[in-house]
Amino acid sequence: MQGLVWGSIALFLLLLFFAWDLPRVDGVPAATRRPSVTLLSADGAMLATQGDLYGETVRLRDLPPALPAALMAVEDRRFRSHWGIDPIGLARAAVANWKAGEVVQGGSTLTQQLAKNLFLTTERTTRRKVQEALLALWLERRFSKDQLLEIYLNRVYLGAGAYGVDAASRLFFGVPAKRVTLWQAAMLAGLPKAPSRLNPRSSPDLAVSRASEVLEAMVETGAITQGQMEAELGRMRIPPPASRQAGWFADWALEDLAETFPGNADLVLRATLNAKLQAVVEARLEALLAGPGARAGVTQGAVVVLDAATGAVRAMAGGRDFRASQFNRATSARRQPGSAFKPFVYLAALEKGMRPDDEVSDAPLTLGNWSPGNGTWKPRGEITMEEALAQSVNTAAVRVLFRAGGPRAAAEAARRLGLEGRFPNDASIALGTGEVTLLDLAAAYAGFANGGMRVTPFGIAGAQATGAALAVPRPAPRRALAAEDAAAMRRMLEAAVSRGTGRSAAIGGRSIAGKTGTTQDFRDAWFIGFGGPAGGGLAGTTVIGVWLGNDDARPMDSVSGGSLPARLFHDITESGL
Repeated sequence: MQGLVWGSIALFLLLLFFAWDLPRVDGVPAATRRPSVTLLSADGAMLATQGDLYGETVRLRDLPPALPAALMAVEDRRFRSHWGIDPIGLARAAVANWKAGEVVQGGSTLTQQLAKNLFLTTERTTRRKVQEALLALWLERRFSKDQLLEIYLNRVYLGAGAYGVDAASRLFFGVPAKRVTLWQAAMLAGLPKAPSRLNPRSSPDLAVSRASEVLEAMVETGAITQGQMEAELGRMRIPPPASRQAGWFADWALEDLAETFPGNADLVLRATLNAKLQAVVEARLEALLAGPGARAGVTQGAVVVLDAATGAVRAMAGGRDFRASQFNRATSARRQPGSAFKPFVYLAALEKGMRPDDEVSDAPLTLGNWSPGNGTWKPRGEITMEEALAQSVNTAAVRVLFRAGGPRAAAEAARRLGLEGRFPNDASIALGTGEVTLLDLAAAYAGFANGGMRVTPFGIAGAQATGAALAVPRPAPRRALAAEDAAAMRRMLEAAVSRGTGRSAAIGGRSIAGKTGTTQDFRDAWFIGFGGPAGGGLAGTTVIGVWLGNDDARPMDSVSGGSLPARLFHDITESGL
């Protein structure tokens, strides 16, 4: 008798030790969460999410019966009969772990998992496991089995920032939880085991494999038949993401989010990106790099497409494979643009009173120890400014630079159009020895396409917070050069495509303008071009910027701006615009 008393006292003290710092359990705590951000493409396809996503609160009676059945089949088959702790499940897990020599199976019930998620941390200690069991017992006394299932299904983390089955089903399948199919229910039920690793966004193959295991478990419990399982295995298809590579665009568009939209409200942002055009850009870039690019020693490329009238970015590829490298070569890499910078030299000359038909010498030129070469161009003596730009004659460009007022005049013209960069204060600036980004260079060309207005690239077209529209601040286009000078520049850039170095970019029936750029030893190759619809005109004018090269600046095999970059511009324009 005395031993029983002391045993009871010891048990009481032990329980007191484990329970003294239990959290308050006078109700289910509200979810603590980071504000969510959902980025949608222009046509409504999901591009990216940030923060914690919660969907609608669902009731068990509104869900397909397969969803709770799948969860119980794979996580807790005796959920309806145990009282929060499952001794049979614990014993089974202990035997399996002893045989394997490691932890291969858990014995926690759904109620214990819910207790951990609601009240406790994820630390693996004996104290935490005992507290989890005590809280599970309290939950079972406080709520019915259906209520516990509802709480679990609405609060469980299922990967990719999604909490609850409704948020996850909308994120992964594009449907609310009330409309999930049998295989979708099985996939959702399989995620709590390892949500970050098994979800369809991060590992589609693993998600399918885990869903197959859940379907097999449902057959074992009698929730479905063998025939149903086989039919669902044949129907299992995970919708592809809106874009494999749009992560570069999403990272760029969301980088100043806190400053643009201060506060803690959930945001739904409508992007300027056109999903179909983005797919065209990705496919054409990959085809070029895998084919002629590979043969010419080209391993990387970047493309931007923007609306010349507004600066809205319609597509962006910051490299070849976002999963392999998140570095954005369209917005973050500063490289020499080569002759793609020459239009700003010629613009400065126009603003000094020169015209496209004025003549300039293309003869050899020496300045101190520097003698710019002209490649295969054979001097003619005097050629027009238009011809000099179209044929990208270096000696003529240097002479035009000095008539325009020198290096500072050219740099000022470029900066006025939004092209920021490190520009040398010597004559080499005429040959593009400064350093710029592809996005800035493409945006600066927009002024030649839209009649002389400077635009600022942007990626967010609209925003909502809790259903209410928000203002999206962005600079309005503003006059940067005279309309007649913009028209003259467009005329000269059209000549570069129709009969100059950019002929590979030409498209029959369309007014295409642009400029090539190639740096020393073929380390960088550029083409920046624009054009309106068939028949010409400014309506719908789009600027496309292309860069090809290698991350380590390794020379390519004779790849100039007029070859592969101009061809890529042509292919994107012809198939995507």
